[in-house]
Amino acid sequence: MRKRGNRDCVPRSRIGFPQGPAIRMTDHAMPTAEPAPEVQLFTDGACSGNPGPGGWAYILRHPRSGKEVEQSGGEPETTNNRMELMAVIRGLEALKRPTRVELFTDSEYVRQGLMSWVPKWKANGWSRSANRFSKGGTIKNLELWKQLDKLIATHHLKFTRVAGHSGHPENDRCDELAVAACRQFKRRP
Repeated sequence: MRKRGNRDCVPRSRIGFPQGPAIRMTDHAMPTAEPAPEVQLFTDGACSGNPGPGGWAYILRHPRSGKEVEQSGGEPETTNNRMELMAVIRGLEALKRPTRVELFTDSEYVRQGLMSWVPKWKANGWSRSANRFSKGGTIKNLELWKQLDKLIATHHLKFTRVAGHSGHPENDRCDELAVAACRQFKRRP
């Protein structure tokens, strides 16, 4: 992985996309010379207890047309990290063709996974260590990371991290939707 200023880049060369990073992390206010994203994907996950009932949500926006879609869902017994991943997965699954996507999330887990962990795990045959005798432990949420990896291979992804609960309107709305989805699974006394 190369580092350039405030951006982390994962190089790629995939048919159908221009040469350059498949995933680029930027500071939200940093200008970029890349083509504008076709869609913006805002995501968040929530969990009451960890594990416990959880919810995920995304907002998918087409900046040129102004069209916007909100979606949320949840699970009765899950973790916050799984819900963060599910929000991104469900948002990318909603796209019907290869697309330039700017992903906005407050999840450090998603950021670290996409920028650092997944490339290493894949290089190690989806293992935490290249040494097959290592006791590096299992990769948590492996099936979700693999699913996300397949989805990002289809799209040109620009990653923008936002601070959670900081007044970012779309992040706050995703949090509201995810919490509401989580509440539907809470047990009533």
